[in-house]
Amino acid sequence: MSLAVSLRRALLVLLSGAIFILTVLYWNQGVIKTQAYSEAQPRPHVQRDRNIDPIPLEKSWTYKCDHDRCVRVNYHKNEDNAKRVSFISCSMTCGDINIWPHPTSKSLVSAHTLRFSVEDVHLRLDSPHRDVRKQLKLAFDWFIKELRQIQRLDYASHTDDIAMAAAASSVSEPSSRLGGLHKTDSDVAESPPLAGSLFSATFGSHRAGDLDSLQVKLSVHESDQLNFNLDNDESYKLSTTYEHRRILVHISAQTFFGARHGLSTLQQLIWYDDEERLLRTYVSSLINDEPKFRYRGLMLDTSRHFFSVDAIKRTISAMGLAKLNRFHWHITDAQSFPYISRHYPELAEHGAYSESETYSEQDVREVTEFAKIFGVQVLLEIDAPAHAGNGWDWGPKRGLGELSLCINQQPWSFYCGEPPCGQLNPKNNHTYLILQRLYEEFLKLTGPTDIFHLGGDEVNLDCWAQYFNDTDLRGLWCDFMLQSNARLKLANGNEALRHVVVWSSALTNTKCLPNSQFVVQVWGGSTWQENYDLLDNGYNVIFSHVDAWYLDCGFGSWRATGDAACSPYRTWQNVYKHRPWERMRLDTKRRKQVLGGEACLWTEQVDENQLDNRLWPRAAALAERLWSDPNDDHDFDIVPPEVFRRISLFRNRLVELGIKAEALFPKYCVQNPGECI
Repeated sequence: MSLAVSLRRALLVLLSGAIFILTVLYWNQGVIKTQAYSEAQPRPHVQRDRNIDPIPLEKSWTYKCDHDRCVRVNYHKNEDNAKRVSFISCSMTCGDINIWPHPTSKSLVSAHTLRFSVEDVHLRLDSPHRDVRKQLKLAFDWFIKELRQIQRLDYASHTDDIAMAAAASSVSEPSSRLGGLHKTDSDVAESPPLAGSLFSATFGSHRAGDLDSLQVKLSVHESDQLNFNLDNDESYKLSTTYEHRRILVHISAQTFFGARHGLSTLQQLIWYDDEERLLRTYVSSLINDEPKFRYRGLMLDTSRHFFSVDAIKRTISAMGLAKLNRFHWHITDAQSFPYISRHYPELAEHGAYSESETYSEQDVREVTEFAKIFGVQVLLEIDAPAHAGNGWDWGPKRGLGELSLCINQQPWSFYCGEPPCGQLNPKNNHTYLILQRLYEEFLKLTGPTDIFHLGGDEVNLDCWAQYFNDTDLRGLWCDFMLQSNARLKLANGNEALRHVVVWSSALTNTKCLPNSQFVVQVWGGSTWQENYDLLDNGYNVIFSHVDAWYLDCGFGSWRATGDAACSPYRTWQNVYKHRPWERMRLDTKRRKQVLGGEACLWTEQVDENQLDNRLWPRAAALAERLWSDPNDDHDFDIVPPEVFRRISLFRNRLVELGIKAEALFPKYCVQNPGECI
C-alpha cells in the first residue's frame, strides 16, 4: 500500500515537473521569437503623430482627367472594374507640368508613369571636382531621406544614421570602391552607381514596382565653385530615359548650385501613389531651367522671438524645394542679442532672453552647412546703428564707454520706432571695433562671399541729437555706415566686398554711399518715390515692399497705443502678383539694377508655433515670381487657375515633409480643381 502511494506521489512530482519544464520552454520560445523578430525588424521611428498620414487616404474617390482638369468621382472597389486613380497621380498626369516654381523654358514629360520604391534609387556622381562630389553626395542623401518620408517609410532613426554614415564613408571618395587602389581625381571623376539605398540592407530586396533601378546621374564639370556669390550659375538640364526596367535621370549643370536645383525639380517629378503604396515618376522628361533673378531671399527675425536651430533648418529645407537661395538671418535687434560672440560674450549675457535662447558659433555653422546642402546661402545681419539696445549696455563697466545710446529710453516713441530703444554710439571707436570683430566671426562662420548686410534702417536722429546737437546728423549716419563698411573690409582680410546691403530709409537718398558697392533693400511701399530715386541714383536694389512681401502684416495691433501693425494680410495671391519691375515700367538698364527680392517675416507676433504657416506657402509664391517670373496676361488681381492648382499641390508636398503650411482654401476645392476659383 505504501509502495503504491509512493509511486503515485512520484508520478505527480514527475508530471508537475514535466508541465513546468514544458511551460518554461514554451515561454522561452515565445521570448526568443519575439527578440529575434525585434532584432530582424527595424524599430519603429518614434515621432509626433507618427500614425497620422500627413495626407489622408481617400479610398472612396477616384479621379479622371477631363480637359486638363482632374474630376472627382465616387469609387466603389467591388463595383468598379477600373483601378482607382489617386488625386496626386491624376494631378501629375493631367494638364501642364506640376512643378513649383514653374521652369523658365518649355518642359516636356511623358503621359506614361512607372512605379518604384526609394530603395530602387541609386546615385552616379560625374564630376572631376572632389569637393563638388562630396557636396552632391550630401544633397543626394537628403533627397533620399525626403523620398523615404514621402513614401511613408517610418523606420528607426538610428538605422538612418547608420546608413548615412555608411554612405559617407563608402561614397564620399569613390576610390574606396575601386579595389583599394589609390586613384587621382580624374580616375574617379565618374563614380560607380551608389545605392540611394545604401538602405538596401535595411529594406531587403523588394521589386514590387515596375523598375529594377532608378539611377540619378549628377554631372558637374565646368566649375568647382562651392562659395556663394551673386554670379553663381544656377542653371541645370534634367532628362529622363527608360530602357529594360531601368530609368536614368541625368541632371547636368555648370555648378553644384544648378545641380542642387535639379534635384529639387526631380523630387517634384516623383510622387506617392496611395493606391499602390509606391512612388511614381515619368518614363521620360526633358527640362531646361534657370532663374530670372539672382537674389531670391527670405528674411527671418530671431530677435523679437527666438527660433530653434531645428525650426530654422526646417525653413531652409522648404526654401531649397522652392529654389529660394538666400536666407537673410536678422539675428539681433533692440529686443534681444541671442548670438554668443567669441570676442564679446557680454553681448549675449546682457542681451539674450535666457541662457537657452542663444545661438553659439556651432549653431550658426550648423545652419550654414545645412543650408549649403539645399543651395541656400546664409546672410547674417546685425542691425546697426539703430535697433541696437539690449546687449549693448555693458560698455562703461569694461571701460569702453557708452557703446549704445537711448537704451530703453522713455517715452520710447520719441527715440525709436518700437520699444525698446537703442542706437549705437557713432563717436565711440570701441563700437566700431566690436562691429569689426562680429563681422570677422560672421564671415568665418558663413564662408567666403561677395555680399554682406550692414543693416542701417530706421535711424532716429532725435536720439543722437540729445548727444550731438552741434553735428550734421545726416552726415553722422553717412559717416557711421562708411566706417562700418571700412571695418567690414578689414574683417574680410582687407578686401572690399562687392555688394554691401543696407535697408532703405530717408537717409539712403543722400547719395553719400557709393552706388558701385552699396545695394539698397527697399522695404517701403511699392508706389513710393524712393523706388525710382534709388534706381535713378544708380543703386542696385533688392525689393521687399511692405505692401506685398511683408509676411507679418494683417494680424492686428500688438500695442494699446500707436500703429504697431501693418495691414491688411498679404495673401499668397498678393505676393505672387507683385511685379514691381513691370508696374514701374523699368527700362532695360534699370531692370538690370534689380538683383531680386526678399520676403520678410518680422516676429513681434510670431514664435516657433506659428512659423511654418506664416511663411508657407506664401514664400513659395515669391519663389516662383523670382525664379521664372511668368508672363501675366490676366488682370493684376486675378491669378490663373493653373497657378492655383500647382501651388495647392506644392503646399501638399510641404505638408508631406512635415512643414505645417497654411491651407489655401477648403479641401473640397483641393479635390475639385477649378471649381472654387
